[in-house]
Amino acid sequence: MASWAEFEAAEPKFAARVRRLLSTRKHLTMATLRRDGSPRISGTEVQFAGDELRIGSMPRAVKADDLLRDPRVAIHGPTHDPTKSGAWRGEAKIAGRAVEVRADGDGHFFRIDIAEAVITRLNSGRTGLVIESWTAVRGYRVFERT
Repeated sequence: MASWAEFEAAEPKFAARVRRLLSTRKHLTMATLRRDGSPRISGTEVQFAGDELRIGSMPRAVKADDLLRDPRVAIHGPTHDPTKSGAWRGEAKIAGRAVEVRADGDGHFFRIDIAEAVITRLNSGRTGLVIESWTAVRGYRVFERT
């Protein structure tokens, strides 16, 4: 796992692109694990607070309960239909662990430690997908699927 700051230090240009894609709209989607291990999809918002990537949750929300029980989380950034926009920059995804940093009457606040960051986009000819990914263990990688 890596903090957002460690990710930025390791791959500053890629991290900046991930951040920009995660910030194109306010509402994102996240996946948590229910008590029985099945997935739960919820809406979320991200904040870049100093050197951390954070999410919040209302008090007693089921997604907060999920994260307190099992901190594994995946966050998918907003996306646009690439067939309707010639300028589609792709979409970003983060997978990792949520660590509660604060809980009060306003809700729960979690820092996201990063296991993997991914950008999926079209290649320059718009004929296939380019998948860029980063982990702290294997670093930055790119491959293309046509």
